[in-house]
Amino acid sequence: MADNQYKRLAHQGGNPRQVAEVVNRILEGGINSTGSVTLQTSSATTTVNDVRAGENSVITFMPKSANAAAELRALFISARTNGSFTITHNSSGTSRQYEYIIIG
Repeated sequence: MADNQYKRLAHQGGNPRQVAEVVNRILEGGINSTGSVTLQTSSATTTVNDVRAGENSVITFMPKSANAAAELRALFISARTNGSFTITHNSSGTSRQYEYIIIG
């Protein structure tokens, strides 16, 4: 799970200051939809547990190194469930780190 989560409002709302803080954070791009993952070495799949993921989520990746960038074309989401997704990738002994975003 991502460690960059922003404040949330209670389901019944909040006071004007709390609402303004959350709305301003959204306007600055802080929408609680990012995370990071390191692909499993010597394996062709990596499962990410993230409560924000769902069966219809769109998940995209940003490589964090040259090794990760070189593997990006071979990376795809092979399964999505509520609370997790599985990345299928080349099996490698090299560490590959990505940032991801979940929409929907």
